[in-house]
Amino acid sequence: MAMRQTPLTCSGHTRPVVDLAFSGITPYGYFLVSACKDGKPMLRQGDSGDWIGTFLGHKGAVWGATLNNDATKAATAAADFTAKVWDAVSGDELMTLAHQHIVKTVDFTQDSNYLLTGGQDTLLRIYDLNKPEAEPKEISGHTSGVKKALWCSEDKQILSADGKTVRLWDHATMTEVKSLNFNMSVSSMEYIPEGEILVITYGRSIAFHSAVSLDPIKSSEVPATINSTSLHPEKEFLVAGGEDFKLYKYDYNSGEELESYKGHFGPIHCVRFSPDGELYASGSEDGTLRLWQTVVGKTYGLWKCVLPEEDSGELAKPKISFPGTAEEELEEIASENADSIYSSTPEVKA
Repeated sequence: MAMRQTPLTCSGHTRPVVDLAFSGITPYGYFLVSACKDGKPMLRQGDSGDWIGTFLGHKGAVWGATLNNDATKAATAAADFTAKVWDAVSGDELMTLAHQHIVKTVDFTQDSNYLLTGGQDTLLRIYDLNKPEAEPKEISGHTSGVKKALWCSEDKQILSADGKTVRLWDHATMTEVKSLNFNMSVSSMEYIPEGEILVITYGRSIAFHSAVSLDPIKSSEVPATINSTSLHPEKEFLVAGGEDFKLYKYDYNSGEELESYKGHFGPIHCVRFSPDGELYASGSEDGTLRLWQTVVGKTYGLWKCVLPEEDSGELAKPKISFPGTAEEELEEIASENADSIYSSTPEVKA
């Protein structure tokens, strides 16, 4: 019986959502941070999209955002020439790290002691968060603005991408190990620690490489220009989104297209799987985030599978459920709830 995908729509941002990151799984669940051109990164409960709070302080578009594994700290990269580190529990700004140009990307080490940044000045910077007054270490070598920079190989190496080049760096020596050149601009990069896999998108291509050596693993072509791709934690599926407003889901091993959904009203800028693999999040030019089920129809988070009567002839349809609510009111309340929850954006509070 066919099942219809019913995404959760998370409103609140007023401009395009350009980056997303999940935390690891904590005793309180997992969390999701979003970067937006409105300059107000938001923190949400990862499995439901419920808004927790907004980090207030940037004076320009926020291009990158991340959470550490236990969701106690957040970091953001912005067009106001700063990266900021936040207490993700209280919402307090912990430090502002001044740069010489627009900052595009931020990433914590596994122990949260160091922050990696990159941006339009072509430099990678490593900040010791226990010594905020100290000057950062700098790595030069990129020839254009850095779009993405990630720690890899247990923080022993760094992956970074500029226009059409992906580079691998040795952390200890601060030198380039190897680089990859593409014939089109790199639109996104994701690192999967389990298996040391690097996922790169450019044009209509999705390429998988070894994060340790940059050797190719496989690549595939998709029907539209893709802005972002994410690989399932168990490496069963991959999802991709781009310029045609659609989300595509593929079997990682066979490359077969399994599903495609059109839910956003603008190009999709970023997609990410949750740490448990049960859902994936997408951020769009339309200013919204949407959460999608990996297995459609499974009861999870706010999704509850409600099967129709056998003789009704209707398609099975997963619904969004709220405790104590009549079934016929679910969709209307879900819509009203989204409008009321995200109508204001006070600072994060414990």
